[in-house]
Amino acid sequence: MFIALAPPDDAKDELARELRPAYAAHPRMRWNRIEDWHITLAFLGELPASAVALLRPPLAGLAAQHRPPALALRGAGHFDERVLWSGIDGDLEELHHLAGEVRTVVKECGIAFENRPLRPHLTLARSRRSDPSCAVEATAAALTAFAGRRWPAERLHLVGSNIGRGPGPIHYRDIESWAFTGRN
Repeated sequence: MFIALAPPDDAKDELARELRPAYAAHPRMRWNRIEDWHITLAFLGELPASAVALLRPPLAGLAAQHRPPALALRGAGHFDERVLWSGIDGDLEELHHLAGEVRTVVKECGIAFENRPLRPHLTLARSRRSDPSCAVEATAAALTAFAGRRWPAERLHLVGSNIGRGPGPIHYRDIESWAFTGRN
């Protein structure tokens, strides 16, 4: 499970158009499904279903207190020469503040998780361990000038995945989401 923001479809489509040459040039990379693109605020790992009931009320309250942060997809880079990502631009101070509040809520619910520093990004693809290549670096270099339009991140999402549940690709599903309706 994780707590995240999701770009709107038109922002994802804008980046997907930029990625078309990379999709064709690097078909062996494991490309994330566009509908699964997200910005993780807190990665919680495997949790029992009972954790969802604990998280629902405080996450709903948190979303009700905040206005939608204005963000944009911008540039690209890679982690460990294997993971390709798009950068996040816009109201990064608000994004970091929101992530801090989300993580506080998780801790207050008694849910243990690894509290890594927030590095706002959207994961696009991974190279296969068995296929070392420069595809990740080349694609990141090709996207460095990409600058998507600004958009409001309108909802806070509690997301689950099927990781470890079979041989296929990882798929994500919203467990629940809450609209940002506040003035902060």
